[in-house]
Amino acid sequence: SLQAGADVNCKASTMTLLVFATMQGGYTNFIKFLLKAGADPNIPDDLGRLPIELAALRDCKEEVEMLLPLTTPIPTVPNWSIEGVISHVKNEDKKPMEQRHRERRQRLLKSQADTAFKLKEYKMASECYGLAIDHGESATLYANRSVCKLLLGDGEGSLSDALRCRMLRPDWAKACYRQAAAHMLLKEYKQACDALLDAQNLDPGNAEIERELRKARELMKNPPAEGEQ
Repeated sequence: SLQAGADVNCKASTMTLLVFATMQGGYTNFIKFLLKAGADPNIPDDLGRLPIELAALRDCKEEVEMLLPLTTPIPTVPNWSIEGVISHVKNEDKKPMEQRHRERRQRLLKSQADTAFKLKEYKMASECYGLAIDHGESATLYANRSVCKLLLGDGEGSLSDALRCRMLRPDWAKACYRQAAAHMLLKEYKQACDALLDAQNLDPGNAEIERELRKARELMKNPPAEGEQ
């Protein structure tokens, strides 16, 4: 029995008791009991759906209200409230299953890539961002992979990703900044200046952009001799 200290997070095959109860419906009091007993509402089902999402799919406000303060906010839910979660989950449910799988997989790959990047495993991060891009292009993914390639010394690859990023999100200063960084690595100082001027127009007063622009202008006037950095 649970009172005897059984593991309330134990997964029967791939389902916790909390996932089962929120999926089935009619177990509101049992869910309250599970949460008091320390059940973890952040363990998803095998499709990556959290108990709060399963409760929201059934439109059960009472369960969503219980789970909301105990669940780590889902990054893709813009309004972390009872109504916000229910409305988001209903919209998600209208998408074809294949699309939902793809988006979940992409989020997982991006999260793995972000972790690899923090560990300075830039090659692994670059490959994971690439796999995430295969599930659907996004400016952020290209910008992140551009940095990885830059840090791996691949100027052409970094530039190619930065340009793709700019195509997808032309009004984003960071995309211009990424392009400039790649040009700098390739010693293309004039193009770096142009990209930084675009970045400056989109984000006036950004100190980092101004600093890099001064550096690029200086190098354009006095390019380093061959063999110098």
